[in-house]
Amino acid sequence: MSQLFTNVKELPPDPLFGLKARYVQDKRLDKVDLGIGAYRDNNGKPWILPAVKKAESKLVNSPDYNHEYLSISGFEPFFTSAAKVLLGEDSPVVSNNGRIVSQQSLSGTGALHLAGAFLKRFYTGNGPNPTIYLSQPTWANHKQVFESLGLIVKYYPYWNNDTKSLNLQGFLNTIKEAKEGSIFLLHACAHNPTGLDPTQNQWDQILKELDKKKHFIIFDSAYQGFASGDLEKDAYPIRKAINDQLITQTPIIICQSFAKNVGMYGERVGAIHVILPQEDPAFARAIKSQLNLIIRCEISNPPAYGSKIVSTILHDPELYKQWKEDLKTMSSRIIKMRQTLRKKLESLGTPGTWNHITDQTGMFSFTGLTPSQVERLEKKHGVYLVSSGRASVAGLNDGNVNKVANAIDEVVRNTDSSKL
Repeated sequence: MSQLFTNVKELPPDPLFGLKARYVQDKRLDKVDLGIGAYRDNNGKPWILPAVKKAESKLVNSPDYNHEYLSISGFEPFFTSAAKVLLGEDSPVVSNNGRIVSQQSLSGTGALHLAGAFLKRFYTGNGPNPTIYLSQPTWANHKQVFESLGLIVKYYPYWNNDTKSLNLQGFLNTIKEAKEGSIFLLHACAHNPTGLDPTQNQWDQILKELDKKKHFIIFDSAYQGFASGDLEKDAYPIRKAINDQLITQTPIIICQSFAKNVGMYGERVGAIHVILPQEDPAFARAIKSQLNLIIRCEISNPPAYGSKIVSTILHDPELYKQWKEDLKTMSSRIIKMRQTLRKKLESLGTPGTWNHITDQTGMFSFTGLTPSQVERLEKKHGVYLVSSGRASVAGLNDGNVNKVANAIDEVVRNTDSSKL
Protein backbone atom coordinates (compact mmCIF):
# COMPACT_ATOMS: atom_id res chain seq x y z
CA MET A 1 0.00 0.00 0.00
CA SER A 2 2.87 2.44 0.72
CA GLN A 3 3.56 2.90 -3.01
CA LEU A 4 0.14 4.57 -3.34
CA PHE A 5 1.18 7.36 -0.97
CA THR A 6 4.24 9.57 -0.67
CA ASN A 7 6.06 10.75 2.43
CA VAL A 8 3.75 9.09 4.94
CA LYS A 9 6.11 8.75 7.89
CA GLU A 10 5.37 7.47 11.36
CA LEU A 11 5.54 10.32 13.84
CA PRO A 12 6.64 10.01 17.46
CA PRO A 13 3.84 9.78 20.03
CA ASP A 14 2.32 13.02 21.25
CA PRO A 15 4.54 14.00 24.22
CA LEU A 16 1.69 14.21 26.74
CA PHE A 17 -0.14 11.08 25.67
CA GLY A 18 3.16 9.22 25.29
CA LEU A 19 3.97 10.20 28.87
CA LYS A 20 0.59 8.94 30.02
CA ALA A 21 1.16 5.61 28.25
CA ARG A 22 4.50 5.13 30.04
CA TYR A 23 2.85 6.00 33.35
CA VAL A 24 0.10 3.42 32.81
CA GLN A 25 2.66 0.72 31.99
CA ASP A 26 4.73 1.48 35.11
CA LYS A 27 4.09 -1.24 37.73
CA ARG A 28 5.36 0.74 40.72
CA LEU A 29 2.60 1.24 43.25
CA ASP A 30 3.85 4.64 44.40
CA LYS A 31 4.16 6.21 40.92
CA VAL A 32 2.94 9.80 40.56
CA ASP A 33 1.40 11.40 37.46
CA LEU A 34 2.25 15.12 37.23
CA GLY A 35 1.86 15.23 33.47
CA ILE A 36 -1.79 15.17 32.53
CA GLY A 37 -3.68 18.46 32.67
CA ALA A 38 -6.70 17.30 34.64
CA TYR A 39 -7.78 18.04 38.19
CA ARG A 40 -7.48 15.27 40.78
CA ASP A 41 -8.87 15.27 44.31
CA ASN A 42 -6.80 14.66 47.43
CA ASN A 43 -7.06 10.91 46.83
CA GLY A 44 -5.67 11.26 43.33
CA LYS A 45 -9.04 10.50 41.72
CA PRO A 46 -11.00 12.36 39.02
CA TRP A 47 -13.53 14.71 40.61
CA ILE A 48 -16.98 15.38 39.22
CA LEU A 49 -17.99 18.82 40.42
CA PRO A 50 -21.07 18.82 42.69
CA ALA A 51 -22.57 21.49 40.43
CA VAL A 52 -22.17 19.15 37.46
CA LYS A 53 -23.80 16.21 39.27
CA LYS A 54 -26.81 18.35 40.16
CA ALA A 55 -26.99 19.83 36.65
CA GLU A 56 -26.89 16.37 35.05
CA SER A 57 -29.75 15.18 37.25
CA LYS A 58 -31.79 18.26 36.46
CA LEU A 59 -31.06 17.96 32.74
CA VAL A 60 -31.89 14.29 32.21
CA ASN A 61 -35.10 14.60 34.24
CA SER A 62 -36.39 17.63 32.37
CA PRO A 63 -39.43 16.91 30.15
CA ASP A 64 -37.79 18.24 26.98
CA TYR A 65 -34.51 16.32 27.37
CA ASN A 66 -33.37 14.68 24.13
CA HIS A 67 -30.38 13.84 21.95
CA GLU A 68 -31.43 15.76 18.85
CA TYR A 69 -28.96 17.65 16.67
CA LEU A 70 -28.05 21.17 17.66
CA SER A 71 -27.93 23.99 15.13
CA ILE A 72 -24.66 24.59 13.31
CA SER A 73 -23.90 27.39 15.76
CA GLY A 74 -24.46 25.11 18.73
CA PHE A 75 -26.62 25.47 21.83
CA GLU A 76 -27.45 29.18 21.95
CA PRO A 77 -28.32 29.35 25.70
CA PHE A 78 -24.84 27.96 26.34
CA PHE A 79 -22.70 30.24 24.21
CA THR A 80 -24.61 33.43 25.04
CA SER A 81 -24.18 32.72 28.77
CA ALA A 82 -20.56 31.71 28.23
CA ALA A 83 -19.88 35.18 26.83
CA LYS A 84 -21.32 36.75 29.98
CA VAL A 85 -18.97 34.62 32.13
CA LEU A 86 -16.02 36.08 30.22
CA LEU A 87 -17.16 39.67 29.87
CA GLY A 88 -19.49 40.13 32.83
CA GLU A 89 -23.24 40.54 33.01
CA ASP A 90 -22.97 44.33 32.65
CA SER A 91 -20.59 44.32 29.70
CA PRO A 92 -21.75 46.70 26.95
CA VAL A 93 -20.83 44.00 24.43
CA VAL A 94 -22.98 41.02 25.48
CA SER A 95 -26.29 42.72 24.75
CA ASN A 96 -25.13 44.17 21.44
CA ASN A 97 -25.53 41.70 18.59
CA GLY A 98 -23.69 44.10 16.33
CA ARG A 99 -20.46 43.71 18.30
CA ILE A 100 -20.25 40.05 19.29
CA VAL A 101 -20.37 36.83 17.30
CA SER A 102 -20.40 33.60 19.30
CA GLN A 103 -20.15 30.00 18.16
CA GLN A 104 -19.95 26.72 20.08
CA SER A 105 -16.75 24.75 19.49
CA LEU A 106 -15.04 21.50 20.40
CA SER A 107 -13.58 22.87 23.64
CA GLY A 108 -10.68 25.30 23.54
CA THR A 109 -8.70 23.38 20.95
CA GLY A 110 -11.64 23.46 18.55
CA ALA A 111 -12.08 27.18 19.16
CA LEU A 112 -8.41 27.79 18.38
CA HIS A 113 -8.65 25.72 15.20
CA LEU A 114 -11.79 27.59 14.16
CA ALA A 115 -10.08 30.93 14.82
CA GLY A 116 -7.04 29.89 12.83
CA ALA A 117 -9.12 28.61 9.90
CA PHE A 118 -11.12 31.85 9.81
CA LEU A 119 -8.04 34.08 9.98
CA LYS A 120 -6.20 32.05 7.35
CA ARG A 121 -9.09 32.55 4.93
CA PHE A 122 -9.92 36.18 5.59
CA TYR A 123 -7.35 38.10 7.66
CA THR A 124 -5.03 40.37 5.68
CA GLY A 125 -3.89 42.68 8.48
CA ASN A 126 -0.22 41.76 8.06
CA GLY A 127 -0.11 40.42 4.52
CA PRO A 128 -1.56 37.50 2.56
CA ASN A 129 -0.03 34.88 4.88
CA PRO A 130 -1.00 35.67 8.50
CA THR A 131 1.75 35.59 11.12
CA ILE A 132 0.84 34.60 14.66
CA TYR A 133 3.06 35.17 17.68
CA LEU A 134 2.98 32.63 20.52
CA SER A 135 4.64 32.92 23.92
CA GLN A 136 7.97 31.19 24.43
CA PRO A 137 7.19 28.70 25.87
CA THR A 138 3.53 27.91 25.22
CA TRP A 139 1.17 24.95 25.16
CA ALA A 140 2.68 22.61 22.57
CA ASN A 141 -0.58 22.19 20.66
CA HIS A 142 -0.74 25.91 19.83
CA LYS A 143 2.08 25.55 17.32
CA GLN A 144 0.59 22.40 15.79
CA VAL A 145 -2.88 23.90 15.39
CA PHE A 146 -1.78 27.07 13.64
CA GLU A 147 0.99 25.56 11.51
CA SER A 148 -1.36 22.82 10.31
CA LEU A 149 -3.64 25.59 9.02
CA GLY A 150 -0.84 27.36 7.18
CA LEU A 151 -0.24 30.33 9.48
CA ILE A 152 3.34 31.50 10.02
CA VAL A 153 4.29 30.91 13.67
CA LYS A 154 6.73 33.17 15.50
CA TYR A 155 7.38 33.70 19.21
CA TYR A 156 7.57 36.48 21.77
CA PRO A 157 9.80 36.14 24.88
CA TYR A 158 7.86 35.25 28.01
CA TRP A 159 9.68 33.12 30.58
CA ASN A 160 13.02 34.29 31.99
CA ASN A 161 14.62 31.08 33.21
CA ASP A 162 17.35 32.88 35.15
CA THR A 163 14.92 34.84 37.32
CA LYS A 164 11.89 32.54 36.87
CA SER A 165 9.83 35.61 36.11
CA LEU A 166 8.12 37.30 33.18
CA ASN A 167 10.40 38.70 30.49
CA LEU A 168 8.22 41.77 30.18
CA GLN A 169 10.73 43.91 28.30
CA GLY A 170 11.36 41.19 25.73
CA PHE A 171 7.60 40.73 25.34
CA LEU A 172 7.02 44.47 24.81
CA ASN A 173 9.96 44.79 22.42
CA THR A 174 8.57 42.02 20.21
CA ILE A 175 5.17 43.73 20.13
CA LYS A 176 6.86 46.96 19.01
CA GLU A 177 9.10 45.27 16.43
CA ALA A 178 6.49 42.94 14.90
CA LYS A 179 4.92 43.99 11.62
CA GLU A 180 1.78 46.08 12.20
CA GLY A 181 -1.34 43.92 12.26
CA SER A 182 0.38 40.73 13.39
CA ILE A 183 -1.63 38.24 15.44
CA PHE A 184 -0.71 37.72 19.09
CA LEU A 185 -2.06 34.80 21.10
CA LEU A 186 -2.37 35.62 24.81
CA HIS A 187 -3.11 33.26 27.71
CA ALA A 188 -5.90 34.98 29.63
CA CYS A 189 -4.82 33.43 32.96
CA ALA A 190 -2.92 30.44 34.37
CA HIS A 191 -0.34 30.51 31.58
CA ASN A 192 0.41 27.03 30.25
CA PRO A 193 3.08 25.75 30.85
CA THR A 194 4.67 28.30 33.20
CA GLY A 195 1.80 29.15 35.56
CA LEU A 196 3.16 32.71 35.42
CA ASP A 197 0.72 35.52 34.62
CA PRO A 198 1.42 39.24 34.11
CA THR A 199 0.30 41.52 36.91
CA GLN A 200 -2.61 43.85 36.17
CA ASN A 201 -0.17 46.71 35.61
CA GLN A 202 1.87 44.57 33.22
CA TRP A 203 -1.29 43.53 31.36
CA ASP A 204 -2.15 47.22 30.91
CA GLN A 205 1.27 47.89 29.36
CA ILE A 206 1.02 44.84 27.09
CA LEU A 207 -2.48 45.69 25.83
CA LYS A 208 -1.61 49.35 25.19
CA GLU A 209 1.41 48.38 23.07
CA LEU A 210 -0.65 45.84 21.13
CA ASP A 211 -3.25 48.49 20.35
CA LYS A 212 -0.62 51.01 19.22
CA LYS A 213 0.61 48.56 16.57
CA LYS A 214 -2.91 47.50 15.56
CA HIS A 215 -2.06 43.90 16.35
CA PHE A 216 -4.85 41.33 16.34
CA ILE A 217 -5.40 39.53 19.68
CA ILE A 218 -6.56 35.99 20.33
CA PHE A 219 -7.20 35.27 24.01
CA ASP A 220 -6.94 31.61 24.98
CA SER A 221 -9.19 31.36 28.04
CA ALA A 222 -8.90 27.79 29.32
CA TYR A 223 -8.77 28.34 33.08
CA GLN A 224 -11.09 31.18 34.09
CA GLY A 225 -11.96 30.78 37.77
CA PHE A 226 -9.71 27.76 38.03
CA ALA A 227 -6.54 29.84 38.50
CA SER A 228 -7.48 32.05 41.44
CA GLY A 229 -10.94 30.73 42.30
CA ASP A 230 -12.39 34.07 41.17
CA LEU A 231 -14.08 34.34 37.75
CA GLU A 232 -13.79 38.13 37.68
CA LYS A 233 -10.11 38.28 38.65
CA ASP A 234 -9.13 35.69 36.07
CA ALA A 235 -10.92 37.61 33.32
CA TYR A 236 -8.99 40.84 33.99
CA PRO A 237 -7.07 41.19 30.68
CA ILE A 238 -10.12 40.28 28.59
CA ARG A 239 -12.39 42.76 30.34
CA LYS A 240 -9.69 45.43 30.35
CA ALA A 241 -9.18 45.05 26.61
CA ILE A 242 -12.88 44.98 25.72
CA ASN A 243 -15.04 46.57 28.42
CA ASP A 244 -12.48 49.29 29.26
CA GLN A 245 -11.63 49.66 25.56
CA LEU A 246 -7.87 49.33 25.90
CA ILE A 247 -8.03 47.69 22.46
CA THR A 248 -9.85 50.06 20.12
CA GLN A 249 -8.58 49.42 16.60
CA THR A 250 -9.06 45.74 15.84
CA PRO A 251 -11.50 42.91 16.59
CA ILE A 252 -10.59 40.42 19.32
CA ILE A 253 -11.13 36.67 19.31
CA ILE A 254 -11.64 34.76 22.56
CA CYS A 255 -11.26 30.97 22.59
CA GLN A 256 -13.06 29.64 25.66
CA SER A 257 -12.94 26.20 27.25
CA PHE A 258 -14.98 24.65 30.06
CA ALA A 259 -12.82 21.52 30.27
CA LYS A 260 -10.91 22.55 33.39
CA ASN A 261 -13.18 24.94 35.25
CA VAL A 262 -16.28 22.71 35.00
CA GLY A 263 -14.38 19.42 34.78
CA MET A 264 -15.97 18.64 31.40
CA TYR A 265 -12.74 17.27 29.93
CA GLY A 266 -14.13 14.56 27.67
CA GLU A 267 -17.32 16.41 26.71
CA ARG A 268 -15.40 19.04 24.71
CA VAL A 269 -17.38 22.11 25.74
CA GLY A 270 -16.09 25.38 24.36
CA ALA A 271 -16.91 28.52 22.43
CA ILE A 272 -15.33 31.13 20.20
CA HIS A 273 -16.31 34.78 20.50
CA VAL A 274 -15.41 37.45 17.97
CA ILE A 275 -15.65 40.94 19.48
CA LEU A 276 -15.83 43.90 17.11
CA PRO A 277 -14.47 47.31 18.20
CA GLN A 278 -17.60 49.08 16.93
CA GLU A 279 -21.16 48.03 16.24
CA ASP A 280 -21.42 46.54 12.74
CA PRO A 281 -24.42 44.19 12.41
CA ALA A 282 -23.83 43.37 8.73
CA PHE A 283 -20.20 42.44 9.33
CA ALA A 284 -21.18 40.42 12.42
CA ARG A 285 -23.69 38.44 10.35
CA ALA A 286 -21.06 37.83 7.69
CA ILE A 287 -18.59 36.49 10.28
CA LYS A 288 -21.28 34.26 11.73
CA SER A 289 -22.08 32.80 8.32
CA GLN A 290 -18.42 31.99 7.66
CA LEU A 291 -17.91 30.37 11.08
CA ASN A 292 -21.02 28.30 10.42
CA LEU A 293 -19.60 27.16 7.09
CA ILE A 294 -16.33 26.04 8.68
CA ILE A 295 -18.21 24.17 11.42
CA ARG A 296 -20.53 22.55 8.88
CA CYS A 297 -17.57 21.30 6.84
CA GLU A 298 -15.59 20.04 9.81
CA ILE A 299 -18.04 18.61 12.35
CA SER A 300 -21.49 19.42 10.90
CA ASN A 301 -22.71 20.69 14.27
CA PRO A 302 -21.36 20.79 17.84
CA PRO A 303 -22.06 18.14 20.53
CA ALA A 304 -25.04 18.74 22.76
CA TYR A 305 -24.69 16.97 26.10
CA GLY A 306 -21.83 18.89 27.69
CA SER A 307 -23.03 22.28 26.48
CA LYS A 308 -26.47 21.62 27.98
CA ILE A 309 -24.89 20.72 31.33
CA VAL A 310 -22.82 23.90 31.40
CA SER A 311 -25.81 25.95 30.27
CA THR A 312 -27.90 24.45 33.07
CA ILE A 313 -25.28 25.57 35.59
CA LEU A 314 -25.02 29.06 34.14
CA HIS A 315 -28.80 29.60 34.12
CA ASP A 316 -29.65 28.20 37.56
CA PRO A 317 -28.69 30.64 40.37
CA GLU A 318 -28.18 27.86 42.94
CA LEU A 319 -26.06 25.77 40.58
CA TYR A 320 -24.07 28.84 39.54
CA LYS A 321 -23.38 29.57 43.20
CA GLN A 322 -22.36 25.93 43.73
CA TRP A 323 -20.03 26.13 40.72
CA LYS A 324 -18.28 29.14 42.22
CA GLU A 325 -17.77 27.14 45.42
CA ASP A 326 -16.41 24.23 43.37
CA LEU A 327 -13.91 26.56 41.71
CA LYS A 328 -12.70 27.67 45.13
CA THR A 329 -12.40 24.03 46.22
CA MET A 330 -10.19 23.13 43.26
CA SER A 331 -8.07 26.28 43.24
CA SER A 332 -7.58 26.22 47.03
CA ARG A 333 -6.37 22.63 47.00
CA ILE A 334 -3.87 23.40 44.25
CA ILE A 335 -2.62 26.48 46.11
CA LYS A 336 -2.19 24.35 49.24
CA MET A 337 -0.15 21.78 47.28
CA ARG A 338 2.08 24.53 45.91
CA GLN A 339 2.74 25.79 49.42
CA THR A 340 3.37 22.30 50.79
CA LEU A 341 5.80 21.35 48.02
CA ARG A 342 7.76 24.56 48.34
CA LYS A 343 7.94 24.27 52.13
CA LYS A 344 9.16 20.68 51.90
CA LEU A 345 11.85 21.49 49.33
CA GLU A 346 13.08 24.40 51.40
CA SER A 347 13.13 22.29 54.57
CA LEU A 348 15.21 19.68 52.73
CA GLY A 349 17.63 22.40 51.68
CA THR A 350 17.17 21.44 48.04
CA PRO A 351 19.66 23.45 45.94
CA GLY A 352 18.11 26.36 44.09
CA THR A 353 15.24 28.71 44.88
CA TRP A 354 11.66 27.49 45.00
CA ASN A 355 9.53 30.58 45.59
CA HIS A 356 8.43 30.43 41.94
CA ILE A 357 6.27 27.41 42.78
CA THR A 358 3.99 29.58 44.91
CA ASP A 359 4.41 32.69 42.77
CA GLN A 360 2.86 30.83 39.84
CA THR A 361 -0.85 30.11 39.54
CA GLY A 362 -3.26 27.60 38.08
CA MET A 363 -2.83 23.94 37.30
CA PHE A 364 0.77 23.97 36.15
CA SER A 365 4.15 24.87 37.58
CA PHE A 366 7.26 25.45 35.50
CA THR A 367 9.59 23.83 38.01
CA GLY A 368 12.86 24.77 36.33
CA LEU A 369 13.95 21.10 36.24
CA THR A 370 16.05 20.17 33.22
CA PRO A 371 15.17 17.34 30.79
CA SER A 372 17.84 15.12 32.35
CA GLN A 373 16.41 15.72 35.81
CA VAL A 374 12.89 14.96 34.57
CA GLU A 375 14.16 11.73 33.02
CA ARG A 376 15.79 10.70 36.31
CA LEU A 377 12.57 11.52 38.19
CA GLU A 378 10.68 9.14 35.94
CA LYS A 379 13.16 6.28 35.80
CA LYS A 380 14.41 6.30 39.39
CA HIS A 381 11.37 7.56 41.29
CA GLY A 382 8.31 6.92 39.13
CA VAL A 383 7.41 10.64 39.12
CA TYR A 384 6.14 11.64 35.69
CA LEU A 385 6.16 15.13 34.20
CA VAL A 386 6.88 16.52 30.74
CA SER A 387 10.49 17.06 29.68
CA SER A 388 10.19 20.87 29.86
CA GLY A 389 9.86 20.56 33.63
CA ARG A 390 6.18 21.49 33.63
CA ALA A 391 4.38 19.75 36.47
CA SER A 392 0.64 19.46 36.94
CA VAL A 393 0.23 20.56 40.54
CA ALA A 394 -3.24 19.03 40.50
CA GLY A 395 -1.54 15.62 40.56
CA LEU A 396 -0.09 16.33 44.01
CA ASN A 397 -1.93 15.33 47.17
CA ASP A 398 -1.28 14.79 50.85
CA GLY A 399 -0.29 11.19 50.15
CA ASN A 400 2.41 11.85 47.54
CA VAL A 401 3.74 15.38 48.00
CA ASN A 402 6.53 14.29 50.37
CA LYS A 403 7.64 11.59 47.93
CA VAL A 404 7.71 14.11 45.09
CA ALA A 405 9.70 16.62 47.14
CA ASN A 406 12.23 13.99 48.16
CA ALA A 407 12.50 12.79 44.57
CA ILE A 408 13.11 16.33 43.29
CA ASP A 409 15.70 16.85 46.01
CA GLU A 410 17.52 13.67 44.95
CA VAL A 411 17.63 14.46 41.25
CA VAL A 412 18.69 18.07 41.80
CA ARG A 413 21.57 16.92 43.98
CA ASN A 414 22.65 14.23 41.52
CA THR A 415 22.31 16.00 38.16
CA ASP A 416 23.25 19.37 36.72
CA SER A 417 21.31 21.96 38.69
CA SER A 418 22.88 25.01 37.09
CA LYS A 419 19.58 26.01 35.51
CA LEU A 420 17.59 26.03 38.74
